[in-house]
Amino acid sequence: MSVNFVTVLAAAVAGWLVGAVWYGVLGKQWMAALGWTADSMKGPDGKRRMPIGPMVLSFFALLLMAYLLSGIIFHVGAPSLRIGVISGALVWLGFTIPAITVNNAFQKQKPMLTLIDGGHWLLVLVVQGAVIGLLG
Repeated sequence: MSVNFVTVLAAAVAGWLVGAVWYGVLGKQWMAALGWTADSMKGPDGKRRMPIGPMVLSFFALLLMAYLLSGIIFHVGAPSLRIGVISGALVWLGFTIPAITVNNAFQKQKPMLTLIDGGHWLLVLVVQGAVIGLLG
């Protein structure tokens, strides 16, 4: 079965929206875990700006993730909500959270950063898996 690019796009958009909500809710805790302040987020003119470059980069990364997760799901069998969610969770458990944990440990980041970012990526992969599983 071939990859459905509309489904991949929908999964990427869903993952991107998860990030917007997640960091909208946990933004202050995330900044504190990084040691940032509201003032450090302001530009030279004193105004806070949206980080457009990283946001565009994250969308393309989410497209790649959705495309590859779709391939994994199709290798497991016929796509379904169950297979999609389990596949997303296992990819997170086997690849994403170990990488985040090791990077943050070597960078001497606070454990809260690992929890916030790790939770974000778990939710992203589970939502992407659900979208791919449902829409095939």
